Amino acid sequence: MNELTIESLQTTILDIPLVRPHKFATTSMDRQPLLLVAIRTTGGVVGYGEGVVPGGPWWGGESVETMKAIIDGYIAPVIVGRRVDEITGIMLDIERVVARADFAKAAVDVALHDAWARSLGVPVHTLLGGAFRDSVEVTWALGAAPVDEIVAEAEQKLAQRLHFSFKLKMGALDPAEDTERVAAIAQALRGKAGVRVDINARWDRLTALRYLPRLAEAGVELIEQPTPGEQLEVLAELRQILPVPIMADESVCSPYDAFEVARRRAADVIAVKTTKCGGLARSRVIVAVAQAAGIACHGATSIEGPIGTAASIHFACAQPGINVGSELFGPLLFAEQLLIEPLRYADGRVALPQGPGLGVELDLDAVRMFTRN
Repeated sequence: MNELTIESLQTTILDIPLVRPHKFATTSMDRQPLLLVAIRTTGGVVGYGEGVVPGGPWWGGESVETMKAIIDGYIAPVIVGRRVDEITGIMLDIERVVARADFAKAAVDVALHDAWARSLGVPVHTLLGGAFRDSVEVTWALGAAPVDEIVAEAEQKLAQRLHFSFKLKMGALDPAEDTERVAAIAQALRGKAGVRVDINARWDRLTALRYLPRLAEAGVELIEQPTPGEQLEVLAELRQILPVPIMADESVCSPYDAFEVARRRAADVIAVKTTKCGGLARSRVIVAVAQAAGIACHGATSIEGPIGTAASIHFACAQPGINVGSELFGPLLFAEQLLIEPLRYADGRVALPQGPGLGVELDLDAVRMFTRN
């Protein structure tokens, strides 16, 4: 039997504590569940992928529990016995069996890329066309503490040269209160660091028209998904009247979504999460659509662990279209380390891991420690 043949697929749910609670518009979390996907070949190579969503099923309808059920029950039978270098055909066949479930498919896509690259003895970015840079900028997500504590956290990151731009979540508080909070932070950091916001699609049109100009006035440099993802006309209207870029996140989960955003001129930037887009292969198509339309792309995060983050770093370093930095800070939020050698963050950037596959090695003792019983 060929050494590239997939012998088995195994899924494991992990629960990793965070260094502090991470808040979204509708929820917060103090630990991040991860679904670890391991694909083993007959040649003895193991490739890993990671199923992860930002804070649970509120974002896209998936959770680690649904991903595990879908992968174990429906995707594994499609791929066991196939070759790991048949990624295109495998993913097409999975589409015939499972609709949507893009976060689950992304985990499998990454595991296939990792296993294939390790079998060849090359890094994953080689399968994506090769890296043209060896690191990518990383924006840090600030917490939901009082203004003075948030500013102090940002200034500490600046002093340590860890991050030079920051993102604040909005949408959970009264819009007037939320706006004044963020405006105060932006004004305190003006001239020192870039500040951007993510409203997670929680404001309606009138709220956005009323408060977004105030944020721009205060020095916010970029506004992410202020209104519901399907309301592209509203996003386009806001883009026309605001003096700062609009980034689409919830609005873009597929190449067709990217095409519609481009056609309607609804955003200046697209947040490309390799997780929500269904993996590395589909993410490449989305970036290509954006590039053709002159839209910038940002390496966004679902608060991935080290496997998902490493995959996104390889992607960003091999894609010139990812040209507005990244938020690939996920492992820095984790209170526990899952790798034998951590990812390297310094000078506002994260380095491209070196070595075959994703270039990272899991600490299997740590994996066992955080495995959900």
